This record gives sequence, C-alpha cells and structure tokens, in this order.
Amino acid sequence: MRSSRLLSILLLLQTRRQLTARELADELEVSLRTIYRDVEALAAAGVPVYADQGRAGGYRLVEGYRTRLTGLTEQEAAALFLVGMPGPAAALGLTEQTSAAELKLLAALAPNQRDRAGRLKNRFHLDVPAWYQDAENSPHLAAVADAVLHDRRIKVLYRRWEEPREVERVLEPYGLVLKSGSWYVVAATPGGMRTYRVSNILELTPTDEEFERPPGFDLARHWRDHLDEFEQSRFTAEAVVRLSARMVRRLPDLSYPLLLKASAAAVPAEDGSVTVTVPIESIGNAAFQFIRLGADLEVLEPAELRAELARLARSVLDVYES
Repeated sequence: MRSSRLLSILLLLQTRRQLTARELADELEVSLRTIYRDVEALAAAGVPVYADQGRAGGYRLVEGYRTRLTGLTEQEAAALFLVGMPGPAAALGLTEQTSAAELKLLAALAPNQRDRAGRLKNRFHLDVPAWYQDAENSPHLAAVADAVLHDRRIKVLYRRWEEPREVERVLEPYGLVLKSGSWYVVAATPGGMRTYRVSNILELTPTDEEFERPPGFDLARHWRDHLDEFEQSRFTAEAVVRLSARMVRRLPDLSYPLLLKASAAAVPAEDGSVTVTVPIESIGNAAFQFIRLGADLEVLEPAELRAELARLARSVLDVYES
C-alpha cells in the first residue's frame, strides 16, 4: 500500500510539477504527517524531490527528472477504457484503478502532450443517464463485471416481465453494455444468446466454473445486431395520425423520434398540419403514448386504436367530473 502511494506522489509531482503537502494529502486521502514521511522516504531512496518555501511553495522534482515507473497493473489496464467516465467506473468498482491508470498515462506523456490531454479532459464530459431520470441502482453490477472479465459462470435470480416473474438462470456473461444509464449483460444461456438488464438481477451467486467464449466474438457488433432485431420485432402494426401545426413545431423538443422523422418527410396541409404513418408496438402501448399529446394528435387509423383512445379519455373524464 505504501509503495503504491509513494509512486502516486512521484507521478503527481511529475505531471503537475508542484504540489503542497496539503494538496498531496487531499489527493491521496491521507494525513499531512503521512505525506511528510513519504516525501522523506522518496528523498532517501534517491528521488530528487525538494520543497520550495513561502506562500507559493510546495514540493517539486528537480527540473528534467522523469521516472519511467509507469507500468500499468492488469486492473489499471482494464480500466483504461473508462478514463473520462467516472460514473461507470465507480459503478464497476474501478474508481481507484481508473484514477491510477490516468495518472500513469499522463506521467508517460511529454509536457506538451500532457497539456493537450488536460485541455481535452476539461472541455469534454460524458453524462450517460438520460434527461429526467437517474442512473439505475445495480447492486450486482461489480460481481457481473468480475465474471465478465474472468470468463466465469454466474447463477442469478432474475425478474422479468413475463410470468413467472422471477426465474433462475445460469449465465455465461460475454460483456456489459451501458445504454441510457442502464447496464445490460450479454450472456450465453442453454437457450442461446440473451440480454439481461443488470438492475433486474435480484440475487447473484458467483461460481468458479470457467467458460470458453467463441473466438472472434465482437460485443459491439453483437449489440448493434441485437438492437436492429429488437427494432424490427417490437413494431407489430401501423397507425395513421394527423398532427396539428402546433404539434409539428413542438416535436423537436419532445421525445417522439418516430413522429419527428415521419413529420419531417411529410407535406404540410394548408393549415400546417401533417398526416403521417408511424409503426406501433401494440394498440395499448400506442394509446398510452398518443394520449399524452392531447388534441394535437388525432388517430385516423386503425379503428381499434381510436376506440382505445376514446376509452382512456372517458376514464380520465370520469375521474375529474365525478
């Protein structure tokens, strides 16, 4: 533990040029006394570290000194793809490794490269969760990630939409995907490849059973194919709808991409309204989505969807007019 901290002090001074004892203590979450002892240990080991006195002073390395002790550990190397994404790194239990990997990368760069890397870090930020919702709480995420990294089977109790709601599964987890603040595990099962939402895992039991993933498996390509298949399978019918001119203007600010795409290609009527055809998942789902748009959207076809919208509207009236 101390050797890791000594290396961190050395790399911090190399990348930031000068730091006070307080800044080092805050960075490494240790006491000032610990920093004083560690700096003395570095000096005793031959590291040319010295202290500038005064209000603007701090610890520095002799100009031109550079250490090459920047080798990454296995976990730090695995965490490199999460540098710049502190939220996902923390969710996977890799915060410390990610910070250490980033520090070692910066230490290995020349000063001008390091400055450019710092500018990029301070000018671009990835915020994963969608608007109006927090990232999901997935207490078993770290255990799933560990199984993914070590190719080990896991036993899970999973909550799904179908009956029976809770099912037991043995998974061979191939990879994790983060989409709109939700984590999904792509896994092989006796029934074939499946995708599971990690937050729906109720219980998880790790095993020592290793599995062999097929050579050439590409997680990104598999996920793209999975999304394409999902999009094709979830739409079972179509609806013809008329959007008012006001709704056409509001669509870019609303989360209705299918309506927005269809209306952009439609020719407006004299009053500015457009009539478009959009795919729908089911009568019930479409009615729930469309009723939120009120009178600015009128369903023309199918008749079953019009009837369901009328039923929903009457049920709302019954609540507020009773």
